[in-house]
Amino acid sequence: MKTNTAIELKEVFLSYPKERNTSPSIKNIFSLKRRIHNEHQSTLSNLSLTIEKGEIVGVLGHNGAGKSTLLRLLSRIYFPDKGEVHLKGSVTLLAALGTGFQKDLSGRDNIVLSGALHGIEIEKIKSLIPSIILFSGLEKVIDKPLRTYSSGMRARLGFSVIAHLDADILLFDEVFAVGDSSFRSRSKKRILEMVEGDTTVVIVTHNEQLIRDLCTRVICLDDGELMIDTKDTEEGIRQYHRSSNQKDES
Repeated sequence: MKTNTAIELKEVFLSYPKERNTSPSIKNIFSLKRRIHNEHQSTLSNLSLTIEKGEIVGVLGHNGAGKSTLLRLLSRIYFPDKGEVHLKGSVTLLAALGTGFQKDLSGRDNIVLSGALHGIEIEKIKSLIPSIILFSGLEKVIDKPLRTYSSGMRARLGFSVIAHLDADILLFDEVFAVGDSSFRSRSKKRILEMVEGDTTVVIVTHNEQLIRDLCTRVICLDDGELMIDTKDTEEGIRQYHRSSNQKDES
């Protein structure tokens, strides 16, 4: 793995079981490995991919194309059936903003809880609280119970915590649709700041404008295979639409 490489996949195959006739063993539950029983369907197929430090990669594809599976593979939730996955540095996956929050705790207490769940020392997360609150724009409600927050407010608080982490690799799964235009603008700016510090970002999204505004590269998955990979994001989006139209016509 080269010095400047953050993510490297080599001929990765990953599949889900269609049927499960036996209960998972304790070992498999804790390792999060999936065992194949009887028939199985391919989810990622012969996938090879290299992502350099500081890249912002947008991932396109129809539902079921393997996008979210790819992120869970990179976050070590899933393991490949075949092939190699190499990652350099710490990895944080955001598949649902606010995961782990407790509704009866205040927003402020949930910041501390979320930080702890992400492995941040208590004193450090406490020192970041003022900045996190300011970024979220939730100053007026931060000491109220989370159950009084709207889903958008909870998501904003969740992203604000993540935006202050020191992760080397950030993985986002459809989480940029929250908040008003001002918050979305701050979120994009913060991502760019993190990338300047060599953070690598992979974003699964259907928001093509987000890819145009933020990403330095776009890839497209189709039935678990890498179909498009280009640093010309506009051309990548055009190729994605062409391939989608051809598939719909066939």
